[in-house]
Amino acid sequence: MIRKFVGTVAAALAVLAGLWLMISPFALGTQPENADWTNATQSEFFSGLGVAVVGLIGAICFVAAIHEELVVRGLVVVRQRQAEPEPEPVPAPQASSAELASLLAPLVEALRQDLSNSGEHRRNGKASLVGVEENR
Repeated sequence: MIRKFVGTVAAALAVLAGLWLMISPFALGTQPENADWTNATQSEFFSGLGVAVVGLIGAICFVAAIHEELVVRGLVVVRQRQAEPEPEPVPAPQASSAELASLLAPLVEALRQDLSNSGEHRRNGKASLVGVEENR
């Protein structure tokens, strides 16, 4: 268990070292302001990025190993997620055919009137906007 803690601390220190390598050219003034990055700056920055990423991956792995060890020893209890009961579907209200007919009757009548009034302003199924406005 101690090895895992030491590994975690070493990985965290690697992350910090990588972050220092990334910011050191700017913090120490070796990178001129408002200029393209020099070769030294690029080298330090991307080396630091690599060290930080590897250290972060290592820290995550060591923390996962510590967690697993604690679970095996029984010091940490893993809670099981409780499955939420699925809500029962609400049945749709059943409408009788008479109710549907009474609801749809105005719509059918409006469609019938629209089709029967082909009108003088319609050409190829489209109404002229000027003719429609004049008739209002």
